[in-house]
Amino acid sequence: MAGSQAAMFLAHLAPNQGRGDAQGRSMVTDETEDAKLPPDARLDSLEQRLGRAQQIEAKRTHKAGPDPTTRIAQQLFGHLVGAPVGGGLIGWGLDTLFGTFPIFFLLMLFLGFGVGVRNVMRISKTGPGDRPGTRP
Repeated sequence: MAGSQAAMFLAHLAPNQGRGDAQGRSMVTDETEDAKLPPDARLDSLEQRLGRAQQIEAKRTHKAGPDPTTRIAQQLFGHLVGAPVGGGLIGWGLDTLFGTFPIFFLLMLFLGFGVGVRNVMRISKTGPGDRPGTRP
């Protein structure tokens, strides 16, 4: 009797040749053979409603872009503060590593000041539209 149950089980799988899921539903092998389907009116309606909703949301949450002068001031401040702080931290790390406390700290701190001033001069020579990351 066990053999007949196994044969029935295998016969049940034979029409699908093992392709499909446990409920016996077969998988689609190739959908490219079908002719192009006409566009669904519901999808068109959904796209139109979605577009209108996005426009309304964009108007509702419209924020003015940052002032270019404020952006440049923040960038200059970041270079004038960040370069010396970064140099000082690297110098402090080298002094801790080699046991020569003030030498590398002061050297890298002044080097950081120099790099910060050079970056400020470079930024001030370029026009507002010439900077990377800005829109013309």
